[in-house]
Amino acid sequence: MKLLDTDTCVELLRGNEAVIDRRVQVSEEVVTSWITAAELYFGAAKSTASDENRLLVTEFLTTLRVVGIDRASAQAFGKVKALLERAGGGLADADLLIGAIGLAHGAAVVTGNTRHMRRIPGLAIESWVPVEPHGPLRSRRARR
Repeated sequence: MKLLDTDTCVELLRGNEAVIDRRVQVSEEVVTSWITAAELYFGAAKSTASDENRLLVTEFLTTLRVVGIDRASAQAFGKVKALLERAGGGLADADLLIGAIGLAHGAAVVTGNTRHMRRIPGLAIESWVPVEPHGPLRSRRARR
């Protein structure tokens, strides 16, 4: 299973061909989290084309399963957050929740935010996001 982080979803919504091609090539189930869904709707709401972007996000989210937090994810969150705090650092709760969902479901988190996510012990991470951003939300091809 591949769990898409927010930045990867944004690249899909922007029509980044390299990321879309990677998504199409994946034979495993591709999912996202309710945290990412909330962040996407937040981004749409604060944009200058909020109605259009909200509809784009809604359409995009119909193309994959949105995974919620369950008991195993909550336990992973608590364990990793305590471990990171004891080590003298932490992560934003949103990133940590996404990572914990990935751990609990045995999913690789697909993110451009590898610097933060690799701090979560045992989490499989992939990056499909190129270094350069690709402009505003504009493509319905992301629904593939």
